[in-house]
Formats: sequence, C-alpha cells, structure tokens
Amino acid sequence: MSEPTSDPPAEAVSEPPVIEPPRVLERSLDRGTLLAIGLRANLLQAAWNFERQQGLGWAFALEPALRRLYPVREERLARLAEHTAYFNTQPTLASIALGAAARVEEERARGTGGDAASMARLKAALGSTLAALGDRLFWFSLRPFAAAVGVLVAMVHPSHGWGAWALWLVYALPHLALRFGGVGWGYTAGPAMLSGAFRDRLERAVRWLALMGCVVLGVALAWALAPGGEPRPIAVQCALAVGLGAGLLTAQRARPSPTRWALAFGLLGLILAWRFHG
Repeated sequence: MSEPTSDPPAEAVSEPPVIEPPRVLERSLDRGTLLAIGLRANLLQAAWNFERQQGLGWAFALEPALRRLYPVREERLARLAEHTAYFNTQPTLASIALGAAARVEEERARGTGGDAASMARLKAALGSTLAALGDRLFWFSLRPFAAAVGVLVAMVHPSHGWGAWALWLVYALPHLALRFGGVGWGYTAGPAMLSGAFRDRLERAVRWLALMGCVVLGVALAWALAPGGEPRPIAVQCALAVGLGAGLLTAQRARPSPTRWALAFGLLGLILAWRFHG
C-alpha cells in the first residue's frame, strides 16, 4: 500500500513593501519667528569677510527659523552649515530674501521642497536681483533725498536741530519698514516675491525719489542763494557755485567715494563756521 503523498509546501506570500508616509511638519513659522529673523537681520554684516561676505550673518539671521523647523540637532546643524555659504546683497532688502528662504526651508521640512542646490540657486538669484534694486533705491535715491531734505530743513530753521531729525526720519522709516516688513513679505510670497507687483513698486519708488530729490535740491539751492528773498553777496554765491561744481565732479569719481568728499566738506564747513562765528 503506497504512502499518501503530502502536499507541497505553500510558497510564502511576500508582503507588500511598507511605504512610509511623507513627513508631516508639526511646526510652522509664526510671527515671533519672523520678527526674530528681522531683528537678527540688523547684524547681517557683523561677521562680513572676503570669503563668504554676508554668509555668516545670513545663517545667524535664519537660525530662529531652522531651530523651529528642525528639532533634531544634527539635521538643524546640517541646514545651518549650508546657509553659511557665500551670500551678498543690499543689506536692507536682504530681509526679503531671508523671508523667501524661510518659506522654502518650511517646504523642505515638510518634504515637498527642493534640496541644497536649489536653495543655493535661489539665494544667488535673490541676492543679485535685490542688490541691483536696493543699491539704486537706498544708496543712490533715498539717502541723497533724505540728506537734501535735512539740509533744506536745517537752512530754514538754523537755530533748531530739526534738520538732523528730518534726515533721520526720512531715511530710517522706509529702511526699518523694509527691514522688518520685508521678512513677512518674502515669507508670504516665497521665491516669486520679485516677479510680481512688488518689484514694480520698488522701481516706481526709485523714479519718484529721484524726481523729488531734484526738486528739493533746487529749492535748497535757491534758499541758499537768496534766503527769505534777499540775495546773498556775490562772494557767497560764487562759493556756492564752486561747491556745487566740486560736488558734481567728485560724484563721478570712485575713489575717494562721494561720502568721504561730503564728510570732508562738512568738516571744513564746521571749521569755517567756528572760525568766523564762534
């Protein structure tokens, strides 16, 4: 009698691979974190160096966002090291780039953003664009306009310190608004911050500041030549004309900078005022 044949062992059924769900970000950036970035942005150039320029200051300013987004210390330090790379732009408008970078880092923490290479490309694009806009807006438009307003107010009210206050307010208010508000604007719009209406508004601000600066300078020159409608002596008018011509010539020279020439002429004016009226 033959032995019953046993059934062949059943093949082991392979279980489907377990797909881990994408990491869900438990923390997002709040207003306090954005405010901390804006405060630290004031020290953007505190560690400026020839190798990385504003890179260390950039990483220092962005650290509050990284601390909130990456609770694991090793991952946070790796992201922080990435941001110490070379970066350079106009210091005030750097807040916009910081806000946009914080937005991208938030997406990276969710697992939906890019990698280190895409972040480097974003920083390079924002840095160069903001540098071109910011230099014209602040150094070549807002700063001369604020100086012209301060000089005009000081000429109209020479016995008060209102000229200094006018210069400071005209420059500081837009500067601080962009320094702190720029982080929030950049964070809200993300990398597309400079492709919309905001860039057009900056361009219009540059044009209007240049126009108003010319008007204020014309009024200041007229007041200097004939304060209260009474013309000054011909020697004073000639001196003003020579000073204006010297200023226009020195503004075309790279070295010494126009700022140094202005400081030198200002010091000379103080010495002459003390000598003849002190």
